[in-house]
Amino acid sequence: MGWIVALVVGGVAGWLASLVMNRDASMGIFWNIVVGCVGSVIGNMIVGPLLGITGSVQEFSLTGLVVAVVGAVVLLGILNLIQRGRVQG
Repeated sequence: MGWIVALVVGGVAGWLASLVMNRDASMGIFWNIVVGCVGSVIGNMIVGPLLGITGSVQEFSLTGLVVAVVGAVVLLGILNLIQRGRVQG
């Protein structure tokens, strides 16, 4: 059951992050889930040591969702920089 919750929360987190980064039109549900789940890991690596807050997408909580969205926004920002460099270079 935990993996189903992880997919749903990861998808929501990826979707929210894509709205923040104006990439919603270019991403489908699959990539929203991937970005949200990977963003959760990145968010825990960033927010955990700084604020002592951790969250997991495997158990639904507001903290886990916020941490996942923060990490997903960071991930999409990195991807934007990589794609911008590839287009110009």
